[in-house]
Amino acid sequence: MSGALSAYQGRILIVGCGNMGGAMLRGWLAAGLSPAQVTVIDPMASGLPDGVTHLDSLGDDAAPFDLVLLSVKPQLLAAVAPTIQRAFGADTVLLSILAGSDLAALARYFPSAGTIVRLMPNMAVSIGQSPLALFSADDAVRDRIDPLMAPLGSAFWLDSEEQLHGVTALTGSGPAFVFRFIDALASGAVALGLAPDQAQELALAMVRGAAELAVQSDHDPAELAR
Repeated sequence: MSGALSAYQGRILIVGCGNMGGAMLRGWLAAGLSPAQVTVIDPMASGLPDGVTHLDSLGDDAAPFDLVLLSVKPQLLAAVAPTIQRAFGADTVLLSILAGSDLAALARYFPSAGTIVRLMPNMAVSIGQSPLALFSADDAVRDRIDPLMAPLGSAFWLDSEEQLHGVTALTGSGPAFVFRFIDALASGAVALGLAPDQAQELALAMVRGAAELAVQSDHDPAELAR
């Protein structure tokens, strides 16, 4: 996806640049987005890429951004919202990854936002392999958001906001179960006499190969297991 965002002209504000926000930022920059187009508001952020504007807060003279990525902890929403109102205009897209804040709540906190999109990624955005579940009441926004999703993984637009609850459980929590499964497989192999390092490498290689086989196969996982 190198260069995929080199033609993107929008100004992006990232509010909260922790693990997920930082991973999305790095994915966008790797795809050709210019650091000069990005502003980050996060007093705790460190080691941001060169060229990215880093602010502790939004100034009184701030102009609206094209996209605002909201990636703070949900419990900080009420405190953060009043401080970034100048970031929004009629054409601004608010992209929120806050799992517990629905469109109605976000609209109350950000009444000036042009369009609101909810996004549920997971940490595989850091390698461009995340499933990306999205929902918005405005279908027209997809053309603006899809190019930004492409470097991060695979976008899945949902039919209803309620479906995000299931997606959060599946793709948000799912990786931890996969990691536990890999660890259990390796531990079992160690109990059978393999060296720990070799057992882990074998377990990882097996899971990677099985996952890719499932992706490429004409059969569903249940049939493959049978």
